[in-house]
Amino acid sequence: MSNRFASTKRAIAECDICGFQYKLKELKNIIRKGQNTNLKACRECWGPDHPQLKLGELPVDDPQAIRDPRPDFAGRSSNRNVQWGWNPVGYGGNVYDLVPNNLELVVTIGDITVTT
Repeated sequence: MSNRFASTKRAIAECDICGFQYKLKELKNIIRKGQNTNLKACRECWGPDHPQLKLGELPVDDPQAIRDPRPDFAGRSSNRNVQWGWNPVGYGGNVYDLVPNNLELVVTIGDITVTT
């Protein structure tokens, strides 16, 4: 029986990325998305197949919603008693006169002492 290919012991090949010559057995195959690209690269140019390129190959089940959610009744009165202020404090205007304004502005100014 004869071999169909010659021995790669002394074969010289060119890196498909940088173009430098190397021994054929030193070059590695470039794999992208799990497929052989039929390109060979030297140690400096070769990189492993990145896992991020395999996105979508495996099914991912990551549910975000809850089936039949129930409301939180424990703190209902305290949750609805939140007031957001603006203009400059409180509701400050004619549109919200029906809503009581429980917000207060508290300001303190410190003293400045100058020594000479």
